[in-house]
Amino acid sequence: MALTIKEQNFSNPNEVLAAMKEMFRDVLQEALEAEMDEQLGYDRYDMSDKETPNRRNGYSKKTIKSELGPVDLNIPRDRHGDYDPKIIPKYQRNVTGIEEKVMALYAAGMTTRDISEQIKNLYDVDISADMVSNITNRILPLVSEWQNRPLEKRYSFVFMDAIHYKVREDKQVVVKAAYVVLGVNMDGVKEVLGIWIGANESSKFWLSVLNDLKNRGVQEVLIFCVDGLSGFKEAIGAVYPFAQIQRCIIHQLRASMRYIPYKDKKAFVADLKAVYTSVNEEMALENLLHAKEKWCNKYPNAIKSWEDNWDNISTFLMFPDYIRRIMYTTNAIESLNSQFRKVTKTKLIFPTDESLMKMLYLATERVSKKWTRGYGDWDRVLSQLNILFKKEDVV
Repeated sequence: MALTIKEQNFSNPNEVLAAMKEMFRDVLQEALEAEMDEQLGYDRYDMSDKETPNRRNGYSKKTIKSELGPVDLNIPRDRHGDYDPKIIPKYQRNVTGIEEKVMALYAAGMTTRDISEQIKNLYDVDISADMVSNITNRILPLVSEWQNRPLEKRYSFVFMDAIHYKVREDKQVVVKAAYVVLGVNMDGVKEVLGIWIGANESSKFWLSVLNDLKNRGVQEVLIFCVDGLSGFKEAIGAVYPFAQIQRCIIHQLRASMRYIPYKDKKAFVADLKAVYTSVNEEMALENLLHAKEKWCNKYPNAIKSWEDNWDNISTFLMFPDYIRRIMYTTNAIESLNSQFRKVTKTKLIFPTDESLMKMLYLATERVSKKWTRGYGDWDRVLSQLNILFKKEDVV
């Protein structure tokens, strides 16, 4: 959707309204086609032998009133005259308000059954849960187009994280990971680069995600911000060997705190805070040594992980505060994941990978509309990146 908007090059609000109207017309038309598919028992382009002698029989024109203005539709017909449209009943010519429900209820996380009941209560239109599922399946080509769209050549920051869901597969319920990649382009604007559904989170799958980004045009990433998954560093290095890696400080703290009993938590956190808030890496190492001398005998594993991963933990220390705030944690992508959880909380188990992907895609479209501004002080950020990465063409 974002790519489509860029291509439109709108010059006034009327052009935006016209584009929204056209999009709504397409949604309604696809809903009618889905209804006819269910009525006949086969898809429009299914060339196999049919169980019913009934066939499609062209279209009839119909103009309806909506909040976006009059909308012209082609109502499908069948030879036997059995098709009775549900989304737009035969004698209904006013659908004011329906477009908001049709396009928003599923994106908001409502189940297909709840959507069916909602439409019935609001408009006295009978749409089965299966019909709602069939209608939402019509967005799958849009999902595929979005997932495979070309990306920009260079991104300043890329955040990577996974969120887990239960999905039915081969008559069993398995835990799958939705691999989410959030990029910040060279204008400081956030963009979800893609979502991949795969087996439970692993560095091997992340490697395939990174290769996909490369194949879609991402030639360079300046800084990757990731959690502490084993093998992340190696996977990134295999595809983007010149990228810097920042391990999330919050994840690192949580990992350390697992070894600390309640009575020492406050003092231990204070000592670690002195490490990651240091003015530079030299001071940070001094404070880490102080923490080691104080706690190593009691909690050796809590300190050891900071030493073992120092090259990726300390990356942000070379930057000024206004860049550190962007990269020291993966909160940017965790905030996105929290929005995903809001719309998926009613779905304890997804019937297919596609049903999960549909809901995450629609949630992404909705959240992305709020990203109208880039990061603050971006001119200063870009100047720093230009110098530190020594790339004359960063700007």
